[in-house]
Amino acid sequence: MRNRWRGSHRLPVVALSLAMVAGPVMANEIETPNINEQPLQLKARGSFFVGGEGIEQTFVELGSQRAADRVTIGQMYVEYMEPVGATKAPIVLIHGAGQSGAGFDTTPDGRMGWFEYFVRRSHPTYVVDQVGRGRSGFDQSIFNRVGAGEASPDKQPKITRMGDRIASWINFRIGPDAITPYPDTQYPIEAVSALSRQGVPDLIASLPSPNPNYKALAALAKKLNGAILLGHSQAGDYPLEAALLDPKAVRAMVLVEPGRCNAEIYTADQIATLATIPLLVVYGDHLDTPTGNKGSDWPERFQECKRLIARLKKAGGQAEMLHPPELGIHGNTHLMMQDRNNLQIADLIIDWMETRAAGA
Repeated sequence: MRNRWRGSHRLPVVALSLAMVAGPVMANEIETPNINEQPLQLKARGSFFVGGEGIEQTFVELGSQRAADRVTIGQMYVEYMEPVGATKAPIVLIHGAGQSGAGFDTTPDGRMGWFEYFVRRSHPTYVVDQVGRGRSGFDQSIFNRVGAGEASPDKQPKITRMGDRIASWINFRIGPDAITPYPDTQYPIEAVSALSRQGVPDLIASLPSPNPNYKALAALAKKLNGAILLGHSQAGDYPLEAALLDPKAVRAMVLVEPGRCNAEIYTADQIATLATIPLLVVYGDHLDTPTGNKGSDWPERFQECKRLIARLKKAGGQAEMLHPPELGIHGNTHLMMQDRNNLQIADLIIDWMETRAAGA
């Protein structure tokens, strides 16, 4: 297979007009491009849940409609597709803040997403909704207790939401301000209203410590007899944490624009454990765009991940940074799984997996 890590991969850049973002574009107005692919053939598709624990909840905690009873909380929803024929290593795709697993499916402008593409490249692919998000559900008990006056309002966790103009446009590096795209942006800006519809309320503040997503992902990787974990943004460090729980279950770790890499947090023993598993960190373009989070701008995050890579290499590990601008690929945003060249970026990741990760 041709090694896409070498040579130039510059794509044609189309001039973008501000008129393209002047008004909302409905989903049925977006033309789905012809991907010139054979029909997707699957051995299996389905869904299941991993993790979770059964607990007793009161009449009030259950919403004051039914008697006290037992429920499950902390579970993780998993959707999957398995290709026909010989398959390669399973890969688990983990979404970031304010999103659900839908972000890896069909792109907002109607193109093939990473979920399908990894399957077409012979990898059984599993897409999760984080615990407390999307189809995984959340623990409603504290909100009902506060509403009934049984708990103080300060006990109620904050529910955050990613806004369109600042969080999605500027922080995700589509453009330098709330209306202007970067001239070379790879994001399909005609579909930003569809991106807004993908956003979901984020209840990560309601989760206990340690984050139950770590344990659920470790359990999922073990269930799959070893998997490659790919985390994006807020979930960027989840593969690291899951690997520390069960390093034998994780074949490789891919961190796509992680919010943190914990370079200075991990102990020497933890670094030694992580060094036994191949690591790839991926960052896009225009990293000088401010995030609005003091002390956590993109350059700081990028450099922190470089320091983690250095620590892992010093411990004998196989760790690398994939920075597309260094390959002549420009304009990738924080949402590179949705960018116009999303399949090109996927090819780079897949080629790395298939040459670096055992059994991939």
